[in-house]
Amino acid sequence: MNFRPLLAAAACLATAFQGCVTGEKPAPETRPPNIVFFLVDDLGWADVGCYGSQFHETPNIDRLAKEGVRFTDAYAACHVCSPTRASILTGKYPARLHLTDWIPGRRDFAFQTLKNAEIHQALPLEETTLAETLKKHGYATGHFGKWHLGEDPAGPLQQGFDVRVPGWNKGWPKRGYHAPFELAGLSDKPGDYLTDRLTDEALGFIAQNRDRPFFLYLSHFAVHDPIEGRLDLVEKYREKLAKMKRPNGPPFILEGNPDDPEPLSREQLDALIGKPEYTGYKVLPERTVKIKQHQDNVEFAAMVEAMDQSLGRVLAQLEALELSENTIVVFTSDNGGMSAANFGNPDRVIDESKLDLAYSTSNLPLRGAKGWLYEGGIRVPMIIKWPGQAQAGSVCAEPVISPDFYPTLLEMAGLPAAPEQTLDGVSLVPALMGRPFQRGAIYWHFPHYSNHGIQSPGGAVRLGDYKLLEYFENDTLQLFDLRKDPGEATDLAPGEPEKALELRDMLHTWRTKVAARMATPREP
Repeated sequence: MNFRPLLAAAACLATAFQGCVTGEKPAPETRPPNIVFFLVDDLGWADVGCYGSQFHETPNIDRLAKEGVRFTDAYAACHVCSPTRASILTGKYPARLHLTDWIPGRRDFAFQTLKNAEIHQALPLEETTLAETLKKHGYATGHFGKWHLGEDPAGPLQQGFDVRVPGWNKGWPKRGYHAPFELAGLSDKPGDYLTDRLTDEALGFIAQNRDRPFFLYLSHFAVHDPIEGRLDLVEKYREKLAKMKRPNGPPFILEGNPDDPEPLSREQLDALIGKPEYTGYKVLPERTVKIKQHQDNVEFAAMVEAMDQSLGRVLAQLEALELSENTIVVFTSDNGGMSAANFGNPDRVIDESKLDLAYSTSNLPLRGAKGWLYEGGIRVPMIIKWPGQAQAGSVCAEPVISPDFYPTLLEMAGLPAAPEQTLDGVSLVPALMGRPFQRGAIYWHFPHYSNHGIQSPGGAVRLGDYKLLEYFENDTLQLFDLRKDPGEATDLAPGEPEKALELRDMLHTWRTKVAARMATPREP
């Protein structure tokens, strides 16, 4: 008897799932990549080691930069939190969403020439969020930490997230960073620190969903005020500061309103700060405020390192569960660092003994702070790790902005945008892959008076190396070449009027396109 046909049949049955019938080995089953979006609140561009900080220690963020792509010219869509967060989840500019200030927004005061534009008090439920799109395609979705895009029924659970911790939708921790937190859904015990406890919950979400694709949105309250560091780290930085050489330069400088009829020059501001009427920490004469110049706040440094440790724990969990190679990790901030104090009440006076409770950090070499359209308010650290795809350890200097996350992450996951979703963002995949990439113009619109300065409402556009700022009280323009002058010290508008008008016209056209709401004159 010829046994060869029988042996061949047996072999075929035994290896049916290895492609015996076709003679080819089938492609292994592929699983969509997990996505970890690690969002920090009020972290300045210069607050991280790999972006130049000499005081704050961030080894885990620095390691992520070596494993991913670090963007040097990344921007938040706004210099305060809620608008940027809305832009991340929708891919739209805040001006298009009519959500251009923090929720509920600053009220109007007597000093204003213009009335603040009205904003939505929540991210509209008809918007299609990144979480909703990912959930539609089989992702488990979890939101941990700060929401600040509206109260229920406009919270995370109504915007595409399966899980939210805590049950608190405001933009700041209810009782601070030390237990008891009094946050629904988040247990605590004496000695607990909020950043650590949120990380515990996030690690649990990863473990529970290890066998399916997941979207972890870890949106820390840190490093937003109240400025309260973890006690062991506060002591570490107190000792470090005591051993450091005193930095050069003044601890604070003055900034004024560039839209005043006769704005103060840097030389005039530097001369004024020594006068008796400019002592103290409050809104000073001629609408000036003080901006912190040194990174020496030990409480804030402790908050930064605790946040960095949180990222390290997340990365370690991914490695322990063998998920690292199929997980995209995004690290960024929602606006620049708080180098100017919060004067939501323009009559506030800060006690000189409590400056570290009001001024977090220095954004040098950038100008300005949270609440300003200067680079210190809008340029943020940003790192994307895409294992096996992005060029690890590379640096991208192309200007990019937070609405870009939506199309980028969907393309990385191999998913289309929802048909009804109008995207202002541009996919950054070419930049991540090291291919030629030009983002094009990016825009800002802030028709409000900020809590962190008394400058006029305004807007801005960046195209290439040029950035134009336009203020709405007196239609003042400022123009800077950021490649040559990242500190925005030299206003080029008087000497390059054609370039200034070209960018102003672009900004006006864009505002019309997105139906931006404007600040309006106040009634006399």
